[in-house]
Amino acid sequence: MKPLTILITDDHEIIRDGITALLEDEEIISEIHEAANGRESIAICSREQIDIVIMDLDMPEMDGVTATSKILDKCPDTRIIALSMLEGSGKIREIIRAGADGYLFKNSGKAELLTALQAISRGQHYFSEEAGLSILKNDIEDGDPDSKKNTGEPGTKARELLTEREREVLELICREFTNAEIADKLFISVRTVDAHRRNLLQKTGARNTAGLVRFAMNHGVA
Repeated sequence: MKPLTILITDDHEIIRDGITALLEDEEIISEIHEAANGRESIAICSREQIDIVIMDLDMPEMDGVTATSKILDKCPDTRIIALSMLEGSGKIREIIRAGADGYLFKNSGKAELLTALQAISRGQHYFSEEAGLSILKNDIEDGDPDSKKNTGEPGTKARELLTEREREVLELICREFTNAEIADKLFISVRTVDAHRRNLLQKTGARNTAGLVRFAMNHGVA
């Protein structure tokens, strides 16, 4: 994995300084930039090649949700980790729908932050345990009016778009199973799981695993 260029966006200097101190000597980090609000974050992403933005949610000038959406419009290859104290807030739903690939609370430790950066740099998603998929499932409203999420049945779009096997694979992806674990669980080969994952990305229009999770949440698959 090539070293990462990171942008820390937070309106509190002490938070930015703290995260910088945690990361500056790590081999996986090549460069660290800082921004005090969403507008500064967008400007930096426009002129620098930023791999991952660590994004606070509540900031003056422009909040993290708006900034995330605007950054991804201009720089679609940039990845976003939301960072907040807002446990259980509807902001989780908003930042994920805006395109964030992960969510951490500010009480997370260095080891978890590094794990999140490594996962997201590989195109995976990462949610801290407290903000895990169980919280997302309770928090994210179904975008499909005919969804039967609360009864355990997939919504109309998911039923029409995906095969039963694809829905099974997607549910296990949302439960953070690896491809090998999915293969073992469903008694199929890892190559078959890879094929199902590619089909899911194509059918849902998702760019990565985080996009698949968002689709699943919005359409009652998980």
